[in-house]
Amino acid sequence: MHWLGRPFTERSTQLFLGVLLAALTLVTILHVAVPQGHPLHVSAYTVNLLGKYLSYALLAVAVDLIWGYLGILSLGHGAFFALGGYAMGMYLMRQIGDRGVYGHPELPDFMVFLNWDSLPWYWTGFDMAWFAFIMVLLAPGLLALVFGFLAFRSRVTGVYLSIITQALTFALMLAFFRNEMGFGGNNGLTDFRDILGFSLRSDATRLGLFIATGVALAVGYVLCRAIVSSKLGRVCVATRDAEARTRFIGYRVERFQLFVFVVSAMLAGLAGALYVPQVGIINPSEFSPVFSIEIVLWVALGGRATLYGAVIGAILVNYAKTVFTGVMPDAWLFALGAMFVLVTVFLPKGVAGLLAYRVRRRKHRGEDDESPTPRGKEVSA
Repeated sequence: MHWLGRPFTERSTQLFLGVLLAALTLVTILHVAVPQGHPLHVSAYTVNLLGKYLSYALLAVAVDLIWGYLGILSLGHGAFFALGGYAMGMYLMRQIGDRGVYGHPELPDFMVFLNWDSLPWYWTGFDMAWFAFIMVLLAPGLLALVFGFLAFRSRVTGVYLSIITQALTFALMLAFFRNEMGFGGNNGLTDFRDILGFSLRSDATRLGLFIATGVALAVGYVLCRAIVSSKLGRVCVATRDAEARTRFIGYRVERFQLFVFVVSAMLAGLAGALYVPQVGIINPSEFSPVFSIEIVLWVALGGRATLYGAVIGAILVNYAKTVFTGVMPDAWLFALGAMFVLVTVFLPKGVAGLLAYRVRRRKHRGEDDESPTPRGKEVSA
């Protein structure tokens, strides 16, 4: 298990964890210690918004793991995100009990409205937190296992695999829109009250969810960094660059692809589970193929095969989305398309590539300044 400790020796990981810890600490202090009305006070709304950004960042890291290092362009990772979110939403709905609109202790309000007389079998166990948290990882993991086994065994790659992943999430979106599925139909699951006995309307709970999301992002980042820096990661990169040659030298490529794909799906499910209690709703729109394409844009803008670039891209794009949808809601998609075109043309390696270039340039400039002047080239006064 020494490979798990390897990322902590990397400067990029140390820097990322340091910045993340500083950000979590700063937001906590400004929210708790600074009184309301002060210019530096961070409101509960802002804490919720930042927690949402961090959950998106974890989702982007999951996509970068398979796209940047394995070469699998998934256009359906929103499905794994949504499945994790629905698993958490089902647990939160069971916590409402008889405090709902219809006062039924067993059935969620939308089931009472639709005249359901009993709870579906697949809702059983979601009144227990440990079971729900297991399903947050197990549901997207099992879907990725079955889908990946069939796809990678058949050697479906490239654009064909991307189209199939998009078709998968579109089919799930259509299924979850149906009231007969028992997941709230078009409205989804909402009106959550408690999580683990704590009120979701409490500022302390919102801050706790924000910190928990930051910790999950740190754990997910370290796990992905451990994978890509191990022998498994080197095989993944070899598969990305020359899959046929990697097979020829004896590696069972489909096994590596399947394992990393399942890990990525489980991380996406965890991101969805942390997202739901902070935004207060989960509906079939999270399965939308447009959302999955947007995730890919986050990674592309931030920088593929860096992991931290995916975090930067997710936060920057979603911050821009918050600003644009508040000022010019109709212009957001045009702005997103313009950002993608500009970065593709002028920053093909994304924001992370620009940062790396600036660091290398500064380092080389420092080395040139420290190098001695060659003999015979002295500069006269």
